[in-house]
Amino acid sequence: MGAVVAGAELSPLAKVFAAEPDAAAQLAALKSFSGKVPHATHYGPMIATVQKGRIVKVEPHATDRMPTPILTEGVLDRTYDKTRVAGPMVRKGYLDWVQNGYQGSSKPELRGKDEWVQVSWDTALGLTAKAILDTIEKHGNEGCFSSSYGGWSHAGIFRPNVLQGRFFNLLGGSSITTGDYSAGAGQVVLPMVIGDMEVYSAQSAWETLRDNTELVVFVGCDPDKNNRVEYTVCDHEMYSGWDAIKKAGVKFISINPQVTTTDEKMGSEWVKIIPNTDTALFLAMSYHLISQKKHNQAFIDKYTVGFDKFRAYLEGKDKDGTPAKTPEWAARITGIPAAKIRELAELMASKRTQLAASWAIQRAHHGEMPYWAIVNFCCVLGNIGLPGQGVGFSWHYGGGGTAQSGGTAPTGLSQGRNPVKKICPASRISEMLLNPGKEFTYNGSKYTYPKVKLIYNAGNNAFSHQQDLNELARAIQDVDTIICHEPWWNGSARWADIVLAATTTVERNDISSAGTYSIDKVYAMKQIVAPQGDALDDYEIFRRLSALLGIEYAFTEGLTPMDYVKAAYNASSAAKDTPFEKFWKEGMARIPVPPEARKWVRHGDFRADPAQNPLHTTSGKIEMYSSTIDKMNIPDMPPMPKWLEPGEWLGNARKGQVHVVSPHPYWRLHSQMNNSARLRKRYTVQTREPLVLSEEDAKANGIQDGDLVELYNDRGAVVVGARVSKHIMPGVVSLQEGAWPQLDSKGRCNNGLINFLTSSRRSSGLTQATTANTCIASIRKCTDADPGGTKAFDPPKIVKSDVKFDEKFYGFDRGAALREKSMASLSPAEKIYYQRCTVCHGPRDPGQFTEKQWLGITPSMFQRAGLDDAQQKTVLDFLLANAKK
Repeated sequence: MGAVVAGAELSPLAKVFAAEPDAAAQLAALKSFSGKVPHATHYGPMIATVQKGRIVKVEPHATDRMPTPILTEGVLDRTYDKTRVAGPMVRKGYLDWVQNGYQGSSKPELRGKDEWVQVSWDTALGLTAKAILDTIEKHGNEGCFSSSYGGWSHAGIFRPNVLQGRFFNLLGGSSITTGDYSAGAGQVVLPMVIGDMEVYSAQSAWETLRDNTELVVFVGCDPDKNNRVEYTVCDHEMYSGWDAIKKAGVKFISINPQVTTTDEKMGSEWVKIIPNTDTALFLAMSYHLISQKKHNQAFIDKYTVGFDKFRAYLEGKDKDGTPAKTPEWAARITGIPAAKIRELAELMASKRTQLAASWAIQRAHHGEMPYWAIVNFCCVLGNIGLPGQGVGFSWHYGGGGTAQSGGTAPTGLSQGRNPVKKICPASRISEMLLNPGKEFTYNGSKYTYPKVKLIYNAGNNAFSHQQDLNELARAIQDVDTIICHEPWWNGSARWADIVLAATTTVERNDISSAGTYSIDKVYAMKQIVAPQGDALDDYEIFRRLSALLGIEYAFTEGLTPMDYVKAAYNASSAAKDTPFEKFWKEGMARIPVPPEARKWVRHGDFRADPAQNPLHTTSGKIEMYSSTIDKMNIPDMPPMPKWLEPGEWLGNARKGQVHVVSPHPYWRLHSQMNNSARLRKRYTVQTREPLVLSEEDAKANGIQDGDLVELYNDRGAVVVGARVSKHIMPGVVSLQEGAWPQLDSKGRCNNGLINFLTSSRRSSGLTQATTANTCIASIRKCTDADPGGTKAFDPPKIVKSDVKFDEKFYGFDRGAALREKSMASLSPAEKIYYQRCTVCHGPRDPGQFTEKQWLGITPSMFQRAGLDDAQQKTVLDFLLANAKK
């Protein structure tokens, strides 16, 4: 259906840019406004003080239990930072290529270094639409690749990745990512092992730990740091819970190469472990308990399958010929003395123990194995499903442990069905671009990579989170066009061809909820100030593109953004008690939490009655050995947890090399807030990212605290600042992920972006997940740094131009034809699924997962989406009918 716009005599461009009757008045009012406005972010809910249209102060909302400067300083800093993209931009080499009739080259090798031309919105959107249409015409819809998957750019319902999916699906779809960076290995293997995705699932209510737990074991897990931010609005509800658990006398142990802020606050006993060797530790502890007949055979018999095969492997009787997995065997691998391994195993067997594992340990070569080994060890303990005991993989995220309301959060637009079935696992973009047509496996199925000629990136900093960025820079040189929505000149913007200047959330209206798991509040994200420069919000950018291509009504359904905000609120559980007008004025409405939620135990129903509450695995039980995976016959994915030597680790490193771990940053959300000058002053060293290294490694390399350091390997090099510490083991260095890139005169990242060093190696052929924490590098004191510190936050050279093209040049009329053949009307089930269940982590194609996997994933997915019983049945029937056979 064509765009519904008054004045049919207007041209497509004129229609798109016709101002709303009150737009000028609304803009003037924003620019002159003074007062206080409620808003909400990933970093917490807030109240902004505005004077004459400018934010002068950000304060936490009263409901924020532990406000962070990421909110109070970072939001204000980045709104007015010099890194803001002032308006729509086109890379000079690309624009010259277009103006020359696509003759010669667009000079893709200059991405990241080229000058930029600021153009009008009609030119920028015209070139964007033409590039999309040209790509579809020449290479099919699969030639357009959406690199946006996670929606982490902001906390509201207008997540750019959703809007982008909706837009492209109206044109016949695009190739897309599948899986994610957060827990790509865990989210595929755990449903086969324990019947749930687990990594995005609610944890036992924290009161059950306070009242029952004797020992909490953190395995690379840092709740204090990582719970400072989350996917929706972080209100920091769980911090008082951890305080209460500690006050109750619970003992804490941390198995980690470095001491975390959680360890410092909880008083954890630090057990140093060589990175990427957790699997060996948990195998050895399992062996020890079994050999001493201290395992829970009754639990194993009732709740698991495959124990005999697992035991044979532990005892060295498996056909693979490896030795018994004794504590002595594991000591040589992990660096933990054999006596300590025995002590840990017996302590965990004798105490009411809760294991809390991080997502970080599965971001490694063979990253599926440590998760599976931990689950099997808990089966040996026999404590899964008991109050305050068992295993959890999300204690460090989303306020894991806070009680769940069971309510419905606000949800936004549907992405719609994507007719294109070409996928690329999130961490495999470089491989896809370098090997179009190459066959790969994912979740037991075979796929081939699409031939991508256009990349569209909205709300996602792809040139930060991809591994081996030098490889990615080479890979994108065969891509014709890279389009990016961005408020700031970060890596994704600098390595693009067209940058569409996007507003931040404080410059638009939106809505969100508190607590990924608790969902106990709804927050208004009210527009605080007018858009900065010539920026537009993502909804408006896609609306204008849709209007140019004749699909505006299909995109908007005749509704404004505020219509969607109101509808989202009224569909949430908060609307039962608080009218929208009251909510919007006050900025927050509560969703009640039932008292029984405070006693909820993860896997408790399964423990109570496994026959009535079977797991969604092939057997209905925990699979210590998986016949399903065995039948897949994937060479690097055994059917039970085994020790598989990583491609690079301290066990095969050259003398003097170090293992580089790259944890989540303390003062950022990935790359977000790296452009906050006040926050950078809290942690940078000589303006660069801090590298934490041991006193022993510092001395061996002649490095003192505060020196500049070069960290390098065959993939690249970075310049960072030394932070010498007693809280990291020798042979390991820690460089937080998420820095913005800036290459110095020698090609090194002068700001310390770790992904110039990390490998693009896959975790396995089952999951194709990232291996960012499998990284070996060399270290030396840097004596040849470029003067002046990092330049990552200096805007590129920009010129303005009034360049225009004749409208016939764009060929807008091709869009309507694509819409007509793209898809039939969505069924009720598809509308719910694509609107509320594919916003973040779940697969966007029902055919990617089997029936059993969908049954395992949907409980946590439905909980996060807030579906009622009838909606759950409708969607589940649809998923099972279309699941992979």
